[in-house]
Amino acid sequence: MGRYLIGIGLLLVAIGLIWRYAPWLVQWFGKLPGDIRYESGRTRVLFPITSMIVVSIALTILINLFRK
Repeated sequence: MGRYLIGIGLLLVAIGLIWRYAPWLVQWFGKLPGDIRYESGRTRVLFPITSMIVVSIALTILINLFRK
């Protein structure tokens, strides 16, 4: 359990560093075809369906590579 928590923590730190120092790497998130965006006045709602599918596939591939 501890190993998984450390791994998740390191992953979150890496994502935070990328978001802070290389934002152009994650600008695609929420802007793919299939992502639902609703804006009205002061209200914004975003459902990044396609983006989350892409992230899920990428994480599945990475996890399967590291397990072997």
